[in-house]
Amino acid sequence: MPDRMPDRILVVDDDEDIRESLIAYLEDNGYRPIGAVNGRHALDLLSDPDLRPSLIVLDLMMPVMDGRAFREAQLQSPLLSNIPVILISAYDSAVGLAKSLGIGACLLKPIDPDLFLRFIKEQRRVPS
Repeated sequence: MPDRMPDRILVVDDDEDIRESLIAYLEDNGYRPIGAVNGRHALDLLSDPDLRPSLIVLDLMMPVMDGRAFREAQLQSPLLSNIPVILISAYDSAVGLAKSLGIGACLLKPIDPDLFLRFIKEQRRVPS
């Protein structure tokens, strides 16, 4: 039995195929992922302290609440602002946006699985 639970990672993407693929890949690599269909859903999940992740994988373009609006709301919350984020997007402009939002990593779709896993290991917050 391991000393601690594997890291929980929140995957926020409105595209069900992408979200479920990332979740399955993270599970296969020993993480405990959960999914949200948009930024509003993610904030609702994050209101439960038991679901707080060590990392958020965030799509940029989503209905209801997009990645930018989610990140702005996240930064306003003392409980959530320290959770690192990896931005994922199909748009090249997302790299600059990630920097402007204080996001340490941005991956362009289609996502390279090896690079994704490397970014996960580099960006995650170690639970206290």
